[in-house]
Amino acid sequence: MGNRPEELRALLDSVAKQDGDRVEAVVVGNGSPVPDVPAGVRTIELPENLGIPGGRNVGIEAFGPGGRDVDVLLFLDDDGLLPRTDTAQLCREAFDADPELGIISFRIADPDTGETQRRHVPRLRAADPMRSSRVTTFLGGANAVRTKVFGQVGGLPDDFFYAHEETDLAWRALDAGWMIDYRADMVLHHPTTAPSRHAVYHRMVARNRVWLARRNLPALLVPVYLGVWLLLTLARRPSKPALKAWFGGFKEGWTSPCGPRRPMKWRTVWRLTRLGRPPVI
Repeated sequence: MGNRPEELRALLDSVAKQDGDRVEAVVVGNGSPVPDVPAGVRTIELPENLGIPGGRNVGIEAFGPGGRDVDVLLFLDDDGLLPRTDTAQLCREAFDADPELGIISFRIADPDTGETQRRHVPRLRAADPMRSSRVTTFLGGANAVRTKVFGQVGGLPDDFFYAHEETDLAWRALDAGWMIDYRADMVLHHPTTAPSRHAVYHRMVARNRVWLARRNLPALLVPVYLGVWLLLTLARRPSKPALKAWFGGFKEGWTSPCGPRRPMKWRTVWRLTRLGRPPVI
Protein backbone atom coordinates (compact mmCIF):
# COMPACT_ATOMS: atom_id res chain seq x y z
CA MET A 1 0.00 0.00 0.00
CA GLY A 2 3.03 2.28 -0.21
CA ASN A 3 3.14 3.24 3.48
CA ARG A 4 5.86 0.84 4.65
CA PRO A 5 8.94 1.69 2.58
CA GLU A 6 11.48 0.48 5.16
CA GLU A 7 9.72 -2.82 5.69
CA LEU A 8 9.37 -3.32 1.94
CA ARG A 9 13.08 -2.70 1.41
CA ALA A 10 13.93 -5.21 4.14
CA LEU A 11 11.65 -7.80 2.55
CA LEU A 12 13.17 -7.31 -0.89
CA ASP A 13 16.67 -7.57 0.58
CA SER A 14 15.70 -10.87 2.21
CA VAL A 15 14.39 -12.14 -1.13
CA ALA A 16 17.63 -11.13 -2.86
CA LYS A 17 19.63 -13.13 -0.30
CA GLN A 18 17.89 -16.41 -1.09
CA ASP A 19 20.13 -19.34 -1.97
CA GLY A 20 20.19 -20.77 -5.48
CA ASP A 21 18.85 -19.15 -8.62
CA ARG A 22 17.87 -15.50 -8.40
CA VAL A 23 14.26 -14.87 -7.42
CA GLU A 24 12.73 -12.29 -9.76
CA ALA A 25 10.63 -9.77 -7.81
CA VAL A 26 7.68 -7.59 -8.79
CA VAL A 27 6.17 -4.96 -6.47
CA VAL A 28 2.57 -3.92 -7.16
CA GLY A 29 1.51 -0.50 -5.91
CA ASN A 30 -2.17 -1.16 -5.26
CA GLY A 31 -3.58 2.31 -5.82
CA SER A 32 -0.45 3.92 -4.41
CA PRO A 33 2.99 4.96 -5.65
CA VAL A 34 5.78 2.43 -5.17
CA PRO A 35 8.68 3.69 -3.04
CA ASP A 36 12.28 3.27 -4.15
CA VAL A 37 13.22 -0.36 -4.61
CA PRO A 38 16.54 -2.10 -5.32
CA ALA A 39 17.83 -2.29 -8.87
CA GLY A 40 16.39 -5.19 -10.82
CA VAL A 41 13.03 -5.19 -9.00
CA ARG A 42 10.13 -4.50 -11.35
CA THR A 43 7.28 -2.26 -10.25
CA ILE A 44 3.66 -1.79 -11.29
CA GLU A 45 1.58 1.15 -10.07
CA LEU A 46 -2.19 0.76 -10.28
CA PRO A 47 -4.38 3.88 -10.46
CA GLU A 48 -6.78 2.49 -7.86
CA ASN A 49 -6.79 -0.07 -5.05
CA LEU A 50 -8.07 -3.31 -6.56
CA GLY A 51 -8.06 -5.13 -3.23
CA ILE A 52 -5.79 -7.97 -2.19
CA PRO A 53 -6.83 -10.55 -4.83
CA GLY A 54 -7.00 -7.96 -7.62
CA GLY A 55 -3.52 -6.65 -6.83
CA ARG A 56 -2.06 -10.13 -6.64
CA ASN A 57 -3.65 -11.11 -9.93
CA VAL A 58 -1.88 -8.17 -11.55
CA GLY A 59 1.36 -9.47 -10.06
CA ILE A 60 0.68 -12.91 -11.51
CA GLU A 61 0.20 -11.48 -15.00
CA ALA A 62 3.55 -9.69 -14.73
CA PHE A 63 5.08 -13.13 -15.29
CA GLY A 64 3.09 -13.83 -18.45
CA PRO A 65 -0.56 -14.92 -18.80
CA GLY A 66 -1.38 -16.89 -15.65
CA GLY A 67 2.26 -16.53 -14.61
CA ARG A 68 3.32 -19.14 -17.16
CA ASP A 69 6.79 -17.64 -17.72
CA VAL A 70 7.87 -19.08 -14.35
CA ASP A 71 7.20 -22.35 -12.54
CA VAL A 72 6.35 -21.01 -9.07
CA LEU A 73 5.15 -17.67 -7.67
CA LEU A 74 5.78 -16.47 -4.11
CA PHE A 75 3.34 -14.05 -2.51
CA LEU A 76 4.76 -12.09 0.43
CA ASP A 77 3.22 -9.28 2.49
CA ASP A 78 5.17 -6.04 2.17
CA ASP A 79 5.78 -5.83 5.94
CA GLY A 80 7.09 -9.38 6.13
CA LEU A 81 10.65 -10.69 5.92
CA LEU A 82 12.26 -14.03 5.09
CA PRO A 83 14.61 -14.72 8.04
CA ARG A 84 16.22 -17.74 6.36
CA THR A 85 18.13 -17.81 3.09
CA ASP A 86 17.00 -21.31 2.09
CA THR A 87 13.24 -20.71 1.82
CA ALA A 88 13.16 -20.39 -1.97
CA GLN A 89 15.30 -23.50 -2.33
CA LEU A 90 13.02 -25.43 0.03
CA CYS A 91 10.11 -24.42 -2.21
CA ARG A 92 11.90 -25.65 -5.31
CA GLU A 93 12.71 -28.97 -3.65
CA ALA A 94 9.16 -29.43 -2.35
CA PHE A 95 7.54 -28.86 -5.74
CA ASP A 96 10.14 -31.01 -7.52
CA ALA A 97 9.58 -33.88 -5.07
CA ASP A 98 5.78 -33.89 -5.23
CA PRO A 99 4.08 -33.41 -8.61
CA GLU A 100 0.66 -33.22 -6.91
CA LEU A 101 1.71 -30.31 -4.70
CA GLY A 102 0.08 -27.11 -5.93
CA ILE A 103 0.36 -24.64 -3.04
CA ILE A 104 2.64 -24.20 -0.01
CA SER A 105 1.56 -22.14 2.99
CA PHE A 106 4.45 -20.70 5.01
CA ARG A 107 4.52 -20.36 8.79
CA ILE A 108 4.12 -16.75 9.91
CA ALA A 109 6.01 -15.84 13.09
CA ASP A 110 6.38 -12.63 15.05
CA PRO A 111 9.97 -11.39 14.64
CA ASP A 112 10.31 -10.42 18.31
CA THR A 113 8.55 -13.28 20.12
CA GLY A 114 8.72 -16.06 17.54
CA GLU A 115 5.01 -16.65 18.20
CA THR A 116 2.78 -18.02 15.46
CA GLN A 117 -0.82 -16.94 15.94
CA ARG A 118 -3.37 -19.75 15.94
CA ARG A 119 -5.21 -18.13 13.03
CA HIS A 120 -2.02 -18.41 10.97
CA VAL A 121 -2.03 -22.20 11.11
CA PRO A 122 -4.43 -23.19 8.31
CA ARG A 123 -6.04 -26.23 9.93
CA LEU A 124 -8.47 -26.97 12.77
CA ARG A 125 -5.82 -28.67 14.93
CA ALA A 126 -3.62 -25.61 15.24
CA ALA A 127 -2.14 -26.06 18.71
CA ASP A 128 1.28 -27.03 17.35
CA PRO A 129 2.39 -24.54 14.68
CA MET A 130 5.71 -26.39 14.32
CA ARG A 131 3.98 -29.43 12.78
CA SER A 132 3.89 -29.47 8.99
CA SER A 133 0.95 -31.18 7.30
CA ARG A 134 -1.39 -31.35 4.37
CA VAL A 135 -4.06 -28.66 4.70
CA THR A 136 -7.17 -27.38 2.93
CA THR A 137 -6.34 -23.67 2.63
CA PHE A 138 -3.34 -21.36 2.87
CA LEU A 139 -2.14 -17.98 4.12
CA GLY A 140 -2.43 -15.20 1.56
CA GLY A 141 0.55 -13.16 2.73
CA ALA A 142 3.11 -15.98 2.81
CA ASN A 143 2.77 -18.71 0.23
CA ALA A 144 4.08 -20.27 -2.95
CA VAL A 145 1.86 -21.45 -5.82
CA ARG A 146 2.77 -23.63 -8.77
CA THR A 147 1.75 -21.57 -11.79
CA LYS A 148 0.11 -24.61 -13.40
CA VAL A 149 -2.59 -24.19 -10.73
CA PHE A 150 -3.50 -20.74 -12.05
CA GLY A 151 -3.45 -22.06 -15.60
CA GLN A 152 -5.91 -24.80 -14.67
CA VAL A 153 -8.31 -23.14 -12.22
CA GLY A 154 -7.80 -19.40 -12.76
CA GLY A 155 -6.60 -16.69 -10.43
CA LEU A 156 -7.87 -15.22 -7.21
CA PRO A 157 -11.45 -13.86 -7.15
CA ASP A 158 -11.07 -10.12 -7.80
CA ASP A 159 -14.48 -9.14 -6.41
CA PHE A 160 -13.69 -10.51 -2.94
CA PHE A 161 -11.37 -7.51 -2.42
CA TYR A 162 -10.39 -8.74 1.05
CA ALA A 163 -10.99 -12.00 3.00
CA HIS A 164 -11.42 -15.66 1.99
CA GLU A 165 -9.93 -15.26 -1.48
CA GLU A 166 -7.27 -17.83 -0.54
CA THR A 167 -9.84 -20.45 0.44
CA ASP A 168 -11.72 -19.87 -2.81
CA LEU A 169 -8.55 -20.63 -4.78
CA ALA A 170 -7.63 -23.50 -2.46
CA TRP A 171 -10.97 -25.25 -2.90
CA ARG A 172 -10.78 -24.90 -6.69
CA ALA A 173 -7.23 -26.26 -6.67
CA LEU A 174 -8.18 -29.22 -4.47
CA ASP A 175 -11.16 -29.94 -6.72
CA ALA A 176 -8.76 -30.05 -9.68
CA GLY A 177 -6.59 -32.64 -7.91
CA TRP A 178 -3.85 -30.46 -6.42
CA MET A 179 -2.64 -30.70 -2.82
CA ILE A 180 -1.71 -27.99 -0.31
CA ASP A 181 1.04 -28.20 2.33
CA TYR A 182 1.60 -26.13 5.46
CA ARG A 183 5.36 -26.02 6.01
CA ALA A 184 6.57 -24.96 9.45
CA ASP A 185 10.17 -24.72 8.21
CA MET A 186 9.32 -22.06 5.62
CA VAL A 187 9.00 -18.93 7.71
CA LEU A 188 7.92 -15.35 7.10
CA HIS A 189 8.55 -12.92 9.93
CA HIS A 190 5.54 -10.63 10.33
CA PRO A 191 4.46 -8.47 13.29
CA THR A 192 1.55 -9.87 15.28
CA THR A 193 -1.66 -8.15 14.20
CA ALA A 194 -5.42 -8.50 14.53
CA PRO A 195 -7.44 -8.90 11.30
CA SER A 196 -10.14 -6.63 12.72
CA ARG A 197 -7.71 -3.70 12.33
CA HIS A 198 -9.21 -3.33 8.85
CA ALA A 199 -12.33 -1.15 8.91
CA VAL A 200 -14.11 -3.41 6.43
CA TYR A 201 -13.20 -6.64 8.22
CA HIS A 202 -16.57 -7.76 9.60
CA ARG A 203 -18.58 -6.90 6.49
CA MET A 204 -16.12 -8.43 4.07
CA VAL A 205 -15.64 -11.60 6.11
CA ALA A 206 -19.40 -12.22 6.20
CA ARG A 207 -20.11 -11.27 2.58
CA ASN A 208 -17.24 -13.29 1.20
CA ARG A 209 -18.08 -16.31 3.37
CA VAL A 210 -21.49 -16.42 1.65
CA TRP A 211 -19.91 -15.91 -1.76
CA LEU A 212 -17.39 -18.67 -1.04
CA ALA A 213 -20.17 -21.13 -0.26
CA ARG A 214 -22.39 -20.07 -3.15
CA ARG A 215 -19.51 -20.37 -5.63
CA ASN A 216 -17.94 -23.61 -4.50
CA LEU A 217 -20.10 -25.89 -2.34
CA PRO A 218 -22.68 -28.48 -3.39
CA ALA A 219 -26.15 -27.03 -2.79
CA LEU A 220 -26.83 -29.33 0.19
CA LEU A 221 -23.78 -28.01 2.07
CA VAL A 222 -24.34 -24.29 1.53
CA PRO A 223 -26.88 -23.81 4.38
CA VAL A 224 -24.91 -26.15 6.66
CA TYR A 225 -21.64 -24.32 6.16
CA LEU A 226 -23.16 -20.87 6.59
CA GLY A 227 -25.28 -21.97 9.56
CA VAL A 228 -22.20 -23.25 11.36
CA TRP A 229 -20.36 -19.97 10.76
CA LEU A 230 -23.35 -17.95 11.93
CA LEU A 231 -23.35 -19.88 15.22
CA LEU A 232 -19.57 -19.53 15.60
CA THR A 233 -19.79 -15.78 15.01
CA LEU A 234 -22.49 -15.37 17.66
CA ALA A 235 -20.53 -17.56 20.10
CA ARG A 236 -17.57 -15.18 19.84
CA ARG A 237 -19.83 -12.38 21.15
CA PRO A 238 -18.70 -9.54 18.89
CA SER A 239 -19.60 -5.95 19.74
CA LYS A 240 -22.92 -4.57 18.53
CA PRO A 241 -21.31 -2.46 15.76
CA ALA A 242 -19.25 -5.46 14.63
CA LEU A 243 -22.31 -7.72 14.64
CA LYS A 244 -24.32 -5.17 12.69
CA ALA A 245 -21.57 -4.95 10.07
CA TRP A 246 -21.35 -8.75 9.96
CA PHE A 247 -25.07 -9.20 9.34
CA GLY A 248 -24.96 -6.45 6.73
CA GLY A 249 -22.22 -8.33 4.91
CA PHE A 250 -24.08 -11.64 5.32
CA LYS A 251 -27.15 -10.13 3.64
CA GLU A 252 -25.00 -8.59 0.92
CA GLY A 253 -23.51 -12.00 0.21
CA TRP A 254 -26.95 -13.36 -0.65
CA THR A 255 -28.24 -10.35 -2.59
CA SER A 256 -25.19 -9.53 -4.72
CA PRO A 257 -23.60 -11.52 -7.58
CA CYS A 258 -20.94 -13.95 -6.33
CA GLY A 259 -19.34 -14.78 -9.65
CA PRO A 260 -19.42 -18.11 -11.49
CA ARG A 261 -20.75 -21.09 -9.55
CA ARG A 262 -18.67 -24.24 -9.92
CA PRO A 263 -19.61 -26.59 -7.05
CA MET A 264 -16.88 -28.97 -6.00
CA LYS A 265 -17.25 -32.68 -6.57
CA TRP A 266 -18.44 -34.83 -3.67
CA ARG A 267 -15.13 -36.69 -3.82
CA THR A 268 -13.47 -33.33 -3.09
CA VAL A 269 -15.76 -32.93 -0.08
CA TRP A 270 -14.52 -36.33 1.10
CA ARG A 271 -10.90 -35.32 0.42
CA LEU A 272 -11.34 -32.17 2.54
CA THR A 273 -12.88 -34.29 5.28
CA ARG A 274 -9.97 -36.75 5.23
CA LEU A 275 -7.55 -33.82 5.40
CA GLY A 276 -9.20 -32.77 8.65
CA ARG A 277 -11.48 -29.95 7.61
CA PRO A 278 -14.80 -30.90 6.03
CA PRO A 279 -16.29 -27.95 4.12
CA VAL A 280 -18.91 -27.23 6.74
CA ILE A 281 -16.56 -25.34 9.08
